[in-house]
Amino acid sequence: MKGRVLIVAGSDSGGGAGIQADIKAVTAMAGFAATAITALTAQNTEGVHGVVAVEPAFIAQQIEAVLTDIGADALKTGMLHSAEVIETVAAAFRQHAPDTPLVVDPVMVAKGGHRLLQSAAETALRDVLLPMAALLTPNLPEAEALAGFPVRTEADMRRAAEHLARRGPKAILMKGGHLEGDRVIDLLFHDGHFDRFEDARIKSRHTHGTGCTLASSIAAGLAQKMSLRDSVVRARAYVRAAIETAPGYGRGHGPLNHAVTVKPG
Repeated sequence: MKGRVLIVAGSDSGGGAGIQADIKAVTAMAGFAATAITALTAQNTEGVHGVVAVEPAFIAQQIEAVLTDIGADALKTGMLHSAEVIETVAAAFRQHAPDTPLVVDPVMVAKGGHRLLQSAAETALRDVLLPMAALLTPNLPEAEALAGFPVRTEADMRRAAEHLARRGPKAILMKGGHLEGDRVIDLLFHDGHFDRFEDARIKSRHTHGTGCTLASSIAAGLAQKMSLRDSVVRARAYVRAAIETAPGYGRGHGPLNHAVTVKPG
């Protein structure tokens, strides 16, 4: 299967999340990953130890270089740390890929608690990028920040999805990994209705990069002209298998096994 995905996100030196996870996930889905890097991080399984931002003009140059030559069948964003970066990326997409489906992973906080999105950028994310999204993939803390009210239960997730849909994204995948209990519930809100996914929680500390991996896997499916629901089903199966077979590296939140294989569709 083919499918070109341009990923605009930050680099994770530990290899478990960010651009590194994105490339691995798209490749595992038999797609082709291209990138525009927004920031460099000094990072491992125990946390983020430093961040060096990339100049917005150079981010735009990376996007233009890829889209005017290789092209893309889907776009995916991850760590966009400032309002200027968000506005630059959005303008580049509008100019070079206005009709290409965009998956927005609203990366705000790293697994270890380090804030990756400047608070001033949250307004730009809501007002500029969300209306462009074919799919928004917030976890519960991100949904709370974007919606402006607590999201702690499945009922809250439904309310938040409907609230965020009014900001423009065509679909929202509410990720319920932060819910209490032994079951994990994800809700896909699209075309005015919910698809509900429920699985047993996998007890593991090796979950670094799950959000990046899931969003990029879905983007690969969209790039391959799979339906949104089928893309989500395949991506969820991939992420679960990657957690179950995680290599066990690091002292903190370890990486997934991105090399695991799942059925093509």
